[in-house]
Amino acid sequence: MKFKSLLAKPFASIVSSRIRKEMQRAVEDQDSILTDLVKTGRKTDFGADHKFEAIQSYTDYKQAVPVRDYEQFKPYINRIKEGKHNVLWKGVPIYLAKTSGTTSGIKYIPITKESVSNHIDTARNALLNYMAETGNSSFADGKMIFLSGSPELERVGGIPTGRLSGIVNHHIPRYLRTNQLPSYETNCIEDWETKLDKIVTETINQDMTLISGIPPWVQMYFDQIMARSGKLIKDVFKNLDVLVYGGVNFEPYRAKLLGSIGKPIHTLETFPASEGFFAFQDSQTEEGLLLNTNSGIFYEFIPANEIFNENPTRLSLKEVEVGVNYALIINSNAGLWAYNIGDTVKFVSTNPYRLVVTGRIKHFISAFGEHVIGEEVEHSLMKAAAEENVHITEFTVAPRVQTDGELPYHEWFVEFENMPENMQAFAMKVDHNLRQKNIYYDDLLTGNILQPLKIRPVRKQGFIDYMKAIGKLGGQNKVPRLSNDRKLADELLQYLQ
Repeated sequence: MKFKSLLAKPFASIVSSRIRKEMQRAVEDQDSILTDLVKTGRKTDFGADHKFEAIQSYTDYKQAVPVRDYEQFKPYINRIKEGKHNVLWKGVPIYLAKTSGTTSGIKYIPITKESVSNHIDTARNALLNYMAETGNSSFADGKMIFLSGSPELERVGGIPTGRLSGIVNHHIPRYLRTNQLPSYETNCIEDWETKLDKIVTETINQDMTLISGIPPWVQMYFDQIMARSGKLIKDVFKNLDVLVYGGVNFEPYRAKLLGSIGKPIHTLETFPASEGFFAFQDSQTEEGLLLNTNSGIFYEFIPANEIFNENPTRLSLKEVEVGVNYALIINSNAGLWAYNIGDTVKFVSTNPYRLVVTGRIKHFISAFGEHVIGEEVEHSLMKAAAEENVHITEFTVAPRVQTDGELPYHEWFVEFENMPENMQAFAMKVDHNLRQKNIYYDDLLTGNILQPLKIRPVRKQGFIDYMKAIGKLGGQNKVPRLSNDRKLADELLQYLQ
């Protein structure tokens, strides 16, 4: 055993033990965090506007602070960008995380001196907990790659501003710097294809032991490595142990990614966002991600079917139930108050609190009242793909309302690694699976309001070419699984086989 892995083991044991203790006091920690947040928030413009001085309980808080999305938060963010102090949190943020919103354009999310540890420590804890659980620490002695955005930062209102992954890059511990790839200079390249080519050059002859990134972009990296070497990943990186991922559901990418590697390896799922690092996989055997309940964030949960109501039900952690789809609302020491991050989650356990990410609030199809969500389409497609031994590269779904006289339908744009033998039979399997998952969709077909879904095969590299065409190739960008309009679908028509 080498030096770094030897040192990591006792530290991993300490961190894992602390995580286990926090599992047992999750509700108590959440209550304490809300109290502390409100106490600090009283000294801010937001606290004055919402009469934080009068808040004595969670019930008081819900009455005083309505749920907001970024657009409704923007006036406060704009004041921070103008250099104002004590707007959402004491002082000014130490960073602004810059992210692309689907409806808000560029978003600027504050990161404060108090909140930055949530991003850094949670990533570290996820890896240390994995070490403690599996006994595998050898990856700490090899090279690690984090496919991320540029670490170059601009200044907005005097505040360093950039992609979250680039900001986090500045906080990688010194003892890991010698393990980290790619180089700083390569990480600063903005064009994804140029950057990827440089990453491959820098890493192909290295002892890579851990690779981290969003699955579709990791797959692009693997494709380039295999094209240049003529070998599977396991034969290029013989000591590759761990694949860390987040940002999208792994299942649609699992078969191709693991096939590219060519051997079983451990995977570690995380749930980070610019607004906070919310959860991570704490077990290789149990389903779901452990909610990060003691890291400066107080969570609220709104039943997903109420999120657009004027006065939706707002629940604290102790009130959630297993199996219910919730919109995730956060309150944090970054100065985000009753902030709707746009993700939906479902608890698979409340002892401890483990969840799965089920989709995006704005990514759904309900052109006819069916309210089909991401979790349902992913399940329906991947179940059929597994039965038919078909591998999926990427996909998205949209409604087809105008049909020249025939019944409307859901139109699926799917890029296949290998095509089904009978596309019509495959589409019927997917349709059957979706009918089983969503009773409203089933009712619409039974009532002859909709016809069964149709699949449009997208040509090889079609989704990559599309993302490139719109300037969103690589980094943290993702293809939406669902759209309730035709914008994305109509643009994809030119990428069909």
